Amino acid sequence: MKLRLSLLTALLLALALPQNVKAYDFSAVCSTGQMLYYNYISGSSVTVTYPGNSWDYLYSGYTKPTGSLEIPSSVTYNGTTYSVTKIGIYAFYYCSGLTSVTIPNTVTSIGGGTFYGCSGLTTVTIPTSVTSIGDYAFQGCGGLTSVTIPTSVTSIGDYAFQGCGGLTSVTIPTSVTSIGEGAFVSCSGLTSITVESGNTVYDSHGNCNAIIKTTTNTLIAGCMNTVIPNSVTSIGNYAFRECGGLTSVTIPNSVTSIGSHAFWSCTGLTSVTIGSSVTSIGNDAFGYCNRLTSVTIPNSVTSIGDFAFYYCSGLATISLGSSVYSIGEKAFAECYLPKITSWNEVPPLLGEGCFNGFNMNIPVYVPCDAMSAYQAASGWNEFTNYQCPPVGIRGLAGEECEISIYQRDGRIVVESGDGMPLGDVWVYDAVGRMLATRQSDIQTVTFDIPALGAYLVKVGSAPARKVVVIR
Repeated sequence: MKLRLSLLTALLLALALPQNVKAYDFSAVCSTGQMLYYNYISGSSVTVTYPGNSWDYLYSGYTKPTGSLEIPSSVTYNGTTYSVTKIGIYAFYYCSGLTSVTIPNTVTSIGGGTFYGCSGLTTVTIPTSVTSIGDYAFQGCGGLTSVTIPTSVTSIGDYAFQGCGGLTSVTIPTSVTSIGEGAFVSCSGLTSITVESGNTVYDSHGNCNAIIKTTTNTLIAGCMNTVIPNSVTSIGNYAFRECGGLTSVTIPNSVTSIGSHAFWSCTGLTSVTIGSSVTSIGNDAFGYCNRLTSVTIPNSVTSIGDFAFYYCSGLATISLGSSVYSIGEKAFAECYLPKITSWNEVPPLLGEGCFNGFNMNIPVYVPCDAMSAYQAASGWNEFTNYQCPPVGIRGLAGEECEISIYQRDGRIVVESGDGMPLGDVWVYDAVGRMLATRQSDIQTVTFDIPALGAYLVKVGSAPARKVVVIR
């Protein structure tokens, strides 16, 4: 939303200005044959600039650079030589024909949106003189396969590399002390993201393939190979947004909050395990994760944000923990869920259109004593097929059962012994309270559990079995 608003605002401002108005002080042809435009800064320095007061498709006097571009370290005009120290905002906006750019070691900053939409750009050389990379600087540079951030850089702006789907690795040097929101979102090919040892603000401890803000233990940027460490306490806004290569994620029990858009449009995500300490799931957190087949909201969660699971059209089951107090606007809209289980004795407050697109005759399992409350509550009263949740602790199965249930590394593992999908699986504590449920179309599922001890596991219509979890 921030990006859309910034571009819209800029476009409206452009339309309000006279067209074809000269917005630069002078121009000169560089060594690679392209015409570049400059503005005076002060003294003997200049910045490379965009030549018009509006976007290039409204300014008729701009011939976009193409091919290989070498920005000069200095330029002479009217007998005076000026040092090129900056590249201004949107200087090469949508120059899709650019294939490579070399920036001289006189430049100290790359402005906001400088190479925005340069989809043909495959290589860029950033010198050790550059200290800042602006907001949206390389956004939409889908052809960029590698970038080296030099040790001089101290700040990387919001969405600086958004949509650079061709990158396969990023290293954050020790000098960087500020990384903006969504700096690496939609980098779908990113397999490695690390922070160099010695950085005082960020780290990548435990070889996690992610950027963690040290003081808050917030994971702010991840990739398809990220393993979230047990020390992380929050997943930041936009941390995994549009990470198409991410297929599964385990959020450890140390995490207390999942930020806005954290996993938005992770279209390859098929499974997520949410740890038992998470209390809030932010707006749009899992929106458009259309391959996600089931989700279990643990008992620790009290609020689910607006559009949190919007258009997760592959969801087959959802289990709401016993502490969910509020579910935001359109949180599960367009999910087409065939089954809901809620373990809250008091119906959670529903935002507008929370279950838009549902067949309201789908099974809704709620505590038997609370059924009348759900049937009377706003939003919940639209459902027509209420049932008590299945009871799964009546007797224990013998070893002849074709399902294998055991503990491994502090988790409960359930495996099908006959090669068939498991289907519905429930996990209960020793007194019969359901802790998790999942519908699986695969042969093996794992469950994180809150503490050591004995648990009961029920698979489909088979009797429950006991498993003791140790570490």
